[in-house]
Amino acid sequence: MDEKKYLEELTDRYPVLEPVKDSVWQVYEILRECFESGHKLLVAGNGGSAADSEHIVGELMKGFIKRRQVPEDMAEKLEAIGGEDGRALAHKLQGGLPAIALTNHPGLSTAFLNDVDGEMIYAQQVYGYGKEGDVFLGISTSGNAANIRYALITAKAKGMKVVGLTGKDGGSLGRQADAAVVVPEQETFKIQELHLPVYHVLCLMLEEHFF
Repeated sequence: MDEKKYLEELTDRYPVLEPVKDSVWQVYEILRECFESGHKLLVAGNGGSAADSEHIVGELMKGFIKRRQVPEDMAEKLEAIGGEDGRALAHKLQGGLPAIALTNHPGLSTAFLNDVDGEMIYAQQVYGYGKEGDVFLGISTSGNAANIRYALITAKAKGMKVVGLTGKDGGSLGRQADAAVVVPEQETFKIQELHLPVYHVLCLMLEEHFF
């Protein structure tokens, strides 16, 4: 199945997402270019969107619906270095697309909250991890979360692309991102319910392309 067939399947299953089909493809193209050029994805959100950030990274960093076997040359290196352990690694390791959720670093986050400014925790991580060519994915149901806005500004200053998942009228995230999927719902939980199939299809298309 090619990448666009996953997109068609998405709108067949969720007709409400038909108006955002083009923006889903735009986000996919930015992510594909990021990974093709050897760069990484940073992801952040709040509450349920923080959980979605971890979910996205989980789908990208290991096999989603495919078994992403390591290349033969890597398998040979692992075995040469580790013998039996290397063979086990070669059999069980899976290809990953480099992605980091900025939501699960409590030592750093609480230190920055206590010492500096809690609303800039994600911006601090973008500043520390981010490199030109990387992508920041911000998830905010309103599009107006302050910590996501600060991270977006920092990402652009670092030469990164910014993509977003949001709802309502898109908010500042929808206006300032290089591409954003603004799902057509107003209530937080309904927006989150539509974010999941959107990011699943993004992960499926990326896996189809790279593996």
